[in-house]
Amino acid sequence: MKIGLFFGSFNPIHSGHLIIANYLVEESDLDELWLVISPHNPFKERSSLADDYVRYEMVLRSVEDHPKLKACNVEFDLPKPSYTIDTLTYLREEHPDNVFVLIMGGDNLGSLNKWKNYELILKNFSIYVYKRPDYELGDLAKNPNVKIFEEAPLIEISSTFIRKLIKEGKSIRYWVTEETREIIESTGLYR
Repeated sequence: MKIGLFFGSFNPIHSGHLIIANYLVEESDLDELWLVISPHNPFKERSSLADDYVRYEMVLRSVEDHPKLKACNVEFDLPKPSYTIDTLTYLREEHPDNVFVLIMGGDNLGSLNKWKNYELILKNFSIYVYKRPDYELGDLAKNPNVKIFEEAPLIEISSTFIRKLIKEGKSIRYWVTEETREIIESTGLYR
């Protein structure tokens, strides 16, 4: 199977994440797309994250009715902070019959050269890139292992914006799935 790996804090997961995930799994050669919840992205502050398992539950419940989208918590048991190359290597060893493809936004491709062992990622894995508004793709877009999805929807939604709405007591209906909204409201997250 060819599996796309869409890494993220998903703090919380929102409609933009799900639209991109659905687009890529339906418009590419991927058999499945796994949304990999990152417990600690080395480029982000840990203190701003909701509990790992709550974020996993939001992702799990948001994709449970989609046959090609899966929630993945593989990084929960790996050393912290999480480095993409380590997770990719681990998954390849654990699932040798699968081919793994890294999914990322154009904003991340532009800064990929700051990632741990980014050369190994480019050499050993395909990268499917969806464009992001106001970000240049940079020279790495010309790499033969990088495939740009020009038609991917340009979604301007961020988890930061969702958390801001929650803090202000505003509705997040339609920004997140109903399942995610219920978890946020029942737990008092991001208030």
